Amino acid sequence: MNFEVKSAGRILDLLEYLSLQREPVSLSQIVRDLTIPKSSTHGLIQTLIARGYLAQDPAGRYSLVEGSRHGFPFKAHEEPLVAAARPAMKQLRDQSGETVLLATMNAHGDIRRLAKYVSREAIRYDVNMDAAIAAYCTATGRLLLANASPEVRDNYLARVKLLSFTPYTITDPARLRSLLDQIRRDGYAVNDQEFITGSTGIAAPVWDRGGTVVAALNLGTVTPRFVARRELLILMVREAALQISRAIG
Repeated sequence: MNFEVKSAGRILDLLEYLSLQREPVSLSQIVRDLTIPKSSTHGLIQTLIARGYLAQDPAGRYSLVEGSRHGFPFKAHEEPLVAAARPAMKQLRDQSGETVLLATMNAHGDIRRLAKYVSREAIRYDVNMDAAIAAYCTATGRLLLANASPEVRDNYLARVKLLSFTPYTITDPARLRSLLDQIRRDGYAVNDQEFITGSTGIAAPVWDRGGTVVAALNLGTVTPRFVARRELLILMVREAALQISRAIG
């Protein structure tokens, strides 16, 4: 005897289907591939969006949010941010050829990755969405710390032990504070092999309409490709972050 609840089964089918898609898909494609009635599919999708498991891009296509692949759905304020950011992230990945990530930071200095587009290069930078990240020695973390309130920054630096992940990691508190001030002035951050040897990250701020930095857009690459195109890659990341800022503002 089959005790499966049809609606629950369809939800699982939909989640499993979307987990295999590398790009957002339209409602019509989902209906065609899963052979589920359109009205039922639309209702299931809206439920998953409301619960933070799916995101809809400006073209009306749907994708499983990266967080739900690892057990944490989006919070209410994160889904609109990711939906607005995806077109610019994909464009940056395609133009630069490198991996692009979007992340936020809470008041304790913990970094939360929200979305990524992975490079198609044979040798590329990639990271698990739920992997630990040290804010003080990564481009994303430094960018967000630099734009956090003095209280958040001071509390973070007071409680976190600055460890060396590579020979290049900056662990001197005074030097790190000076670097954060420079990042705030420059409008971008670069992490050159301080967290992972052979990889370089560039991060730029995403602003909301009130002028608050709400996220960091990060481009991760292997160091030799960064050295060859340093200024161009920095410019591309900053322009993409500005594009996202305009989309949410």
